[in-house]
Amino acid sequence: MAVPENPQDPSAALGVATRLVRGGLTRSQHGETSEAIFLTSGFVYDDAAAAEARFAGDQPGFMYSRYANPTIEMFERRMALLEGAEACHGTASGMAAVFAALMCCLQAGDHVVSSRALFGSCFYILGTLLPRWGIDVTFVDGEDLGQWQRAISSKTRAVFFETPSNPTIALVDIAEVSALAHAVGAKVLVDNVFATPLLQKPLQLGADVVIYSATKHIDGQGRTLGGAVLADAAFCKDLLMPFLRHTGPALSPFNAWVLVKGLETLALRVEHQCRTAARIAEQLAGARNVARTFYPHLPSHPQYALARRQMSAGGTVVSFELKGGKAGAFAFMDALDIVDISNNLGDAKSLVTHPATTTHRSMPEEDRLKAGITPGLIRLSLGLESVEDLERDVARGLAAAAAVG
Repeated sequence: MAVPENPQDPSAALGVATRLVRGGLTRSQHGETSEAIFLTSGFVYDDAAAAEARFAGDQPGFMYSRYANPTIEMFERRMALLEGAEACHGTASGMAAVFAALMCCLQAGDHVVSSRALFGSCFYILGTLLPRWGIDVTFVDGEDLGQWQRAISSKTRAVFFETPSNPTIALVDIAEVSALAHAVGAKVLVDNVFATPLLQKPLQLGADVVIYSATKHIDGQGRTLGGAVLADAAFCKDLLMPFLRHTGPALSPFNAWVLVKGLETLALRVEHQCRTAARIAEQLAGARNVARTFYPHLPSHPQYALARRQMSAGGTVVSFELKGGKAGAFAFMDALDIVDISNNLGDAKSLVTHPATTTHRSMPEEDRLKAGITPGLIRLSLGLESVEDLERDVARGLAAAAAVG
């Protein structure tokens, strides 16, 4: 169910930290302090006429949890309040959110322009699935405004990009690309996972749709899957809602409850993780066997000025390229005592992965290299551990990588 921002919700006028704890809060007749979980697939009606009125939209209320559910609605309302969006839809996963947001507004013959630097599954949707269904897709280097300008045409119906991108932390100028897209009537869809709702506000910069894998920072403890699509009420009601209702990528009530509880501590976790990531980025940038370090608020980042304009902090993820290639990358990862090898990110635990052989393995090698995903590239998601412990762990990994050349 798309939940418009309720101007009567008292938390709408309060600070971010308060909205994260109390936004969209609905209590049952029992007056519980923790949000209730409505683990039900369906709902009952007082009589047949009430059921008819509910399905006709003449009577408010819930019909089926694939359409809407009280716990899912709390998550959606809280996300809308946090993002400053008119409406939100929860989905079963981040990839379900990406796919639904794209497919609900596209048809055969349309044209999409996308940045090349994408998560592997996003690249599969844009590069394989959409063309299979008669949708033309043009990939550009997201950092190059000239490429966007040349690629966007009167046939373009949607523009899609991640910023910062996974895993090379490349940025896209949201305001400039949005202006180019809107000049031809195209929708702008932004995957804002790396920045989180706290560090970057794409809707305020001109985007039309914001997408999250709630599995990442919003849950933040590696417990569950979930996704969210946020946009204006018209997009959600007229395009997204019918697609979701009839294709069924529904968020479960239990997972929605876990995500609601995750939102309560989001600001505290992300603030700590950003400070840690900035420290680790500086450590890596000074290492002899690191060829390049990618972190938005590191002055050496090629888009540092844009990052300072668009993002209030540098984020929780650092990527870096070791000079020793794949052998050096594997040696680095295997030497870590604290950081776990895992393809997730945004977790309370620090996690490391080798994108070329995991998250982006399905991409053709040529496309991986064009996106900057080299054999020596490592993605490091910083958690809530002591920064001093993590610095020692990274130093251990760097020493091991240096030993293999």
